[in-house]
Amino acid sequence: MRENPKDRSQESSVRLAAALTAAVDHRWPVVPGTVLCGGRCSCGDADCVVPGAHPHDPSLLAATTDARMVRWWWERQSPDAPLLAATGSAVSAVSLPAVAGARALVYLSALRLPLGPVLAMPGRYALLVAPYSLDALGEMLAQLPWVPGSLRYHGPGGFLPLPPGGAAVGAPSAGGWGRVRWVLPPRPSAGGGVWLPQVGPLLGELVEATVRLDSGRSAY
Repeated sequence: MRENPKDRSQESSVRLAAALTAAVDHRWPVVPGTVLCGGRCSCGDADCVVPGAHPHDPSLLAATTDARMVRWWWERQSPDAPLLAATGSAVSAVSLPAVAGARALVYLSALRLPLGPVLAMPGRYALLVAPYSLDALGEMLAQLPWVPGSLRYHGPGGFLPLPPGGAAVGAPSAGGWGRVRWVLPPRPSAGGGVWLPQVGPLLGELVEATVRLDSGRSAY
């Protein structure tokens, strides 16, 4: 199937708009990610372990909220690149398998615990939270009886894909991250940016949901 240049142009416009929204409105540092080109990662490493699903040029350290830089990246340098948010300084997250994530959202809503933005990635849900330090996270996890390995933490030095996700260049199918969507979209906070919950009140319930999926039993 031949790629339609008009469709590709529209997708590039959507990516630029999403990048500007994340950087300027949400105040999250962003950076372009790699893409799949003919089944290979654009980073050029033939043995890349996460092809089309990581930052490369520029590096994650270049992530910014500057609108001029964001425009240059997605208008001139990398119009097909997926949008990545650097985690740790302005936003963090905890992710878990999608089935467990959907279950956890239902339970957390029933408890009336306020939730922030929630991302759906292929096979996983990510709950976005206020920034946390690795030391603080370690202390919270140490208080739990058991923590499943399928739970992942996106804090200092990490990154998350944001909608619309990635697509393979020169191929009709999605590649790299695949499509990414909001399950719960970002909500503005009173002081600007996005309202994000603290990770502590959510952590135990996310662990419990993941444990039940992994083993069919409760951790408590």
